[in-house]
Amino acid sequence: MDYKQISEELLTLLGGRANVASNAACMTRLRVGVKDMSKVDIEKVKKVEGVLGVVESDTLQIVFGPGKVNRVLEEFHKLTGLSKGQAEGDRAGRQDIHEVAKENKALQKAKYDKPVQRFLKKIANIFVALLPGIIAAGLINGICNVINVSTNGALSGVWWYACIRTMGWALFAYLPILAGYNAAREFGGSGVLGAIAGAMSISNAAMPLLATVNEKQIILPITNEAFNPASGGLLAALIAGMFFALLEKKIRKHMPDLIDTFISPLLVLIIGGIVALLVIQPLGAGLTKVIFAVLSFAYEKMGVAGGYLLSAGFLPLVAVGLHQALTPIHTMLNDPAGATGGINYLLPILMMAGGGQVGAGLALYMKTKNKKLKRYIKDSIPVGILGIGEPMMYAVTLPLGRSFVTACIGSGFGGALAALLHLGTVSQGVSGLFGLLIVQPGQQIGFLIAMIAAYAGGFLVTYFFGVDEDRINEVYGEE
Repeated sequence: MDYKQISEELLTLLGGRANVASNAACMTRLRVGVKDMSKVDIEKVKKVEGVLGVVESDTLQIVFGPGKVNRVLEEFHKLTGLSKGQAEGDRAGRQDIHEVAKENKALQKAKYDKPVQRFLKKIANIFVALLPGIIAAGLINGICNVINVSTNGALSGVWWYACIRTMGWALFAYLPILAGYNAAREFGGSGVLGAIAGAMSISNAAMPLLATVNEKQIILPITNEAFNPASGGLLAALIAGMFFALLEKKIRKHMPDLIDTFISPLLVLIIGGIVALLVIQPLGAGLTKVIFAVLSFAYEKMGVAGGYLLSAGFLPLVAVGLHQALTPIHTMLNDPAGATGGINYLLPILMMAGGGQVGAGLALYMKTKNKKLKRYIKDSIPVGILGIGEPMMYAVTLPLGRSFVTACIGSGFGGALAALLHLGTVSQGVSGLFGLLIVQPGQQIGFLIAMIAAYAGGFLVTYFFGVDEDRINEVYGEE
């Protein structure tokens, strides 16, 4: 890229030297103070080489991305004759760490905003609204299990204790209905029809499909077996909810308005129910078996190596938006009636990825002389320790590239220890040191040891191999 030519073209489109009051750069944007916006050709500015977008705010913000923006500013300020500083009301010189992270996250999302990522985002959205219940119910189940073991079930007949246990049981017992409801809504259908689809995965003795006629169970075609609603589980409910939504939209598209209100839902339930029973339920059962087989192989057969790879590879998945596929998997792992008895052995391993980022940030802080980077790191480390990794990842390590890789490599050591110590959580929704709140009782010390290993791994690998001062100054500028 010819940054001088880009700057000359920008200056012309911004109305010339006389129309520019200030020029500065933040992490990703060239911020230009403009005297008269009517003289600016915004549409042509957007088409200039290297420009990723334009934001009209108190200053005109032209998005170039990390590194490039500083090179553009270097040439642009020579043409304007203005110092590289901020105008009145412009906070470019002291941009908040969360704002920087938000900008870089938006750029990263735009870069990888593909159909697969958008689909997985919808899947994640289905469970976001359910997280408060999943977290609370998981904690209730975990705590009650400890109480039952330590008291030999002494409280089992006490009404208030039974009430609390019922709250923990209820969420997971009827979770397929909630998942079907949210899935249908997320994909543009009626939530109640999705809920009915999800009910196909609820095991209830009163269900007509489970009835015994002449002392014989109802046998399904194709499989020649009795119906087992729990076999498809949460995945079947999820797929059925999506299918019901798509089916409803197709039917309503061709249904006359006069009869649409009552005929369309009826057809959705009849057609969708048969498809859910004969196709989606077996599909959900098969996918569930495959997922648990893969996880079991990584966790049990690969052991320490599997823990290392899962932890080291997690944040690259986050960076491209593929991590959202894990949301329903975490929910299945925390289901007390599931294959793992409600113990999520995957989450502690993945938590270590954030520890590697914190360690890398500490190494960068110790070695770099760049004041802006030091300021960003100082702001992002405390929240990173508490499990909020976006500021560190999107404002510090990911823009630098090499530091992101070394952070991931280092975090794998924490993941390996988490696997070795067989750490598990009884719920989800938190990370970092907050993971101590949801880890299995008695495993807190092991969790701290694994997290410290992730900190140390990220620190050491980054300290010796991940610090490039030239790249740092290119991305953050020199102060």
